Amino acid sequence: MVLFGANPLGMLGRRLAQALPVILLATFLAFGLLKLVPGDIAVTLAGDNATDARIAEIRQLYGLDKPFLIQYAEWLWRVVQGDLSKSLLTGEAVLVSIQRCLPPTLLIVILAIALSVLIGTPLGMLAASRRGSWIDSAVMTLGSLGIAIPNFWLAMLLVATLAMANNWFPVTGAVPFLEDPWGAIHHALLPALALAAAGVAEISRQLRGAMIELLSSQQVRTLRAKGLPPTAILWKHGLRNVGIDLLTVVTLLANRMLAATVVIEAVFAIPGMGSLIINAALQRDFPVVQGVILVMVVIVLLINLSADMLYGRIDPRVR
Repeated sequence: MVLFGANPLGMLGRRLAQALPVILLATFLAFGLLKLVPGDIAVTLAGDNATDARIAEIRQLYGLDKPFLIQYAEWLWRVVQGDLSKSLLTGEAVLVSIQRCLPPTLLIVILAIALSVLIGTPLGMLAASRRGSWIDSAVMTLGSLGIAIPNFWLAMLLVATLAMANNWFPVTGAVPFLEDPWGAIHHALLPALALAAAGVAEISRQLRGAMIELLSSQQVRTLRAKGLPPTAILWKHGLRNVGIDLLTVVTLLANRMLAATVVIEAVFAIPGMGSLIINAALQRDFPVVQGVILVMVVIVLLINLSADMLYGRIDPRVR
């Protein structure tokens, strides 16, 4: 990644310039792939027993009879003007649909990342400090299981045990965070746990490897010679030195979790971005699919940009 330079505004401008082709390519490919989906949205909109004339009228009304590149260019021009179009099926503005569905998805991802860091970091540090012991073996085994177990299977297991059997968590649905913060977190916690399993495993394994390498370095041997206690070496100096590695892992996890919420939201029947794009794709509702993809790509780019800017804050040597 491009690291934090002496001129943050210049770096920001360069990163935004690099993001533009990515946005164009992602939306163009999605637009093209949707055209390959079987079926005709005009037939669906026209209804049963519609005449060919009525279907042709629907195609003309929504611009579906225009060439592919013209349709994409018109959609892109509306986006530049701040208009993400309307759903072909419901007539609701795509931006309104995204504003309704994005908060539950973001809450799940944020909780999953927080759980991954809060659980995975101590486990990785503990395994590195007890290298070769049964604790190290246990952490590595748990890490392997966390990566190997599919998150949708874990999600169904959590629903069966913690929600349906013990009624500790809601089985399905979501609550708006602004209306009921605790209720929203309570609904999102179980899906976040299903996502966080792989995150905990990834962070603990990566952090263990980075810490083992650091603990055998000359820098740590010097700190030990000065009489610093092992706890201070591990948590104060060690964690700060592997901060770049931790931030990189968290950034990659955030990007993957955004994609993984599609499956998790289906298991928990959460009306989030995953459910929105799946339903729209199945019904060939092109404007909704394009709007969701655009927003998700922008979020991923913002995450990566934030990570680039934080690198220099964590370690001034990379400026």
